Amino acid sequence: MNKYNNKKTVIDNITFDSKKEALRYMDLKLLQRAKKIGNLKMQPVFVLLEEGINSYGQKYREMTYIADFSYMDCEKFEYIVEDVKGMKTEVYNIKKKLFMAKYPNYRFIEC
Repeated sequence: MNKYNNKKTVIDNITFDSKKEALRYMDLKLLQRAKKIGNLKMQPVFVLLEEGINSYGQKYREMTYIADFSYMDCEKFEYIVEDVKGMKTEVYNIKKKLFMAKYPNYRFIEC
């Protein structure tokens, strides 16, 4: 158990942070097999803010968002990013807003 009382679950030799995320993975695999979705990726990384230097010469690191899944909906021809959440933290809410602003061509789904 972790701090959010999720139980790590292993499917296909992949360890998921929660049972809910593992079940969603199984659903997405079935949809991919049925060719309803394609290009399924797990833990895709999206850059929200590139590293740089501000006007005072202070360096700052790159900020990323790691989704649970991304894929192409073959019926609607749209890119989907999914996050399986039990508890939404303040950091998650901020990164979600930054993601939606920077990547408007993706549909964001919370499960």
